[in-house]
Amino acid sequence: MKVHLVDGTYELFRFHFAKFNRDSRHGAQRGVLKTILDLVDGGATHIGIATDHVIESFRNELLDSYKDGSGVDPDLLAQFVEVEELLSAAGFEVWPQCYFEADDGLAAGAALGEQDPNVEQVLICTPDKDLAQCVTEDGRVVQLDRRREIVYDYDGVIEKFGVPPESIPDYLALVGDSADGFAGIPGWGAKSASTVLARYGHIEEIPSSEGDWDVTVRGAEGLCENLQSRMEEALLYRHIATVDTSAPVSSSIDKMRWTGPSEALEKMCRAINAEALAERAHRLAELANC
Repeated sequence: MKVHLVDGTYELFRFHFAKFNRDSRHGAQRGVLKTILDLVDGGATHIGIATDHVIESFRNELLDSYKDGSGVDPDLLAQFVEVEELLSAAGFEVWPQCYFEADDGLAAGAALGEQDPNVEQVLICTPDKDLAQCVTEDGRVVQLDRRREIVYDYDGVIEKFGVPPESIPDYLALVGDSADGFAGIPGWGAKSASTVLARYGHIEEIPSSEGDWDVTVRGAEGLCENLQSRMEEALLYRHIATVDTSAPVSSSIDKMRWTGPSEALEKMCRAINAEALAERAHRLAELANC
């Protein structure tokens, strides 16, 4: 079997800000439900959906500048609970995260899939670069950008970032991640970080003197000085960029099998003018003999 793990937060943001969405309150919810049903229509049988029930997480306790809910459209924030309830009514396993983040939920789901011998492959459905660290060399865990229809396996991650999946947290720590609220180490960019990490793997393995580097990088002296003087900061950023697989998810892969919608879906779909989606869910359930 294949397991599909969906970044519900990404999908909600995507449809909320879509150009075609003229109904800011309900259009996004319809879009999210539709795209998950599209997965079922395409043959997906086991689906887990992780969401940020609240934007804040344990990482806000580690770094003051880390992303929070400030500046996010209140109409968007209000829809998290509603879309979680809608997807649950549609019969999907939903993992609302409070202390952890949706990324952690996806990583925990991927780890669960890896442990199950009946799972052929786990597809993490998100373009978020953080999740590239979960991709495995044996091909059992890959990342799927559904919008662009691109699958990133182990070699694909290396081709995209210049480093293997296990070095992605180190890479993000050096170059920074403005979306998550940490700046990285001054002077380090994508090219320098990928060149150095491709050779040394992890931040603490980078020689403390640029004279000991056996890779050629422009401005190596300054890069080395900045990293050594901000090593504690770099390691903190890496910790923040590392997904936590202890986030709460389903107890087993079997729990993620889609068994069709509940009776509550019709009422919820009427409230958001999505009766056709409720009908579609029931039709798909009949086809799947749910």
